[in-house]
Amino acid sequence: MPTLSLFEVFQRVFQQRGEPAALQAVALMHQRRVVVLDATLAPAAARLSAAERLPFADSVLPATARAYSATLWTQGADFEGREGVRYIAT
Repeated sequence: MPTLSLFEVFQRVFQQRGEPAALQAVALMHQRRVVVLDATLAPAAARLSAAERLPFADSVLPATARAYSATLWTQGADFEGREGVRYIAT
């Protein structure tokens, strides 16, 4: 999971339920592999952003999944139908 996901989840949970719940959510996320946006992954995300006209965050997530041969699981409707993505409607 990209470090960007830690930011996004912490921010959302913090806004909706407060800091203790946000810290708990991030602690659970740390039970999985956390991937840093590095000098290899950043250009891959930038290429994906340009090719698919995606904003920064929306390119980092699938680029990370692709780099690690993983599936991106998301509730983000913008990702529905994209390669390597499992969209879950809320």
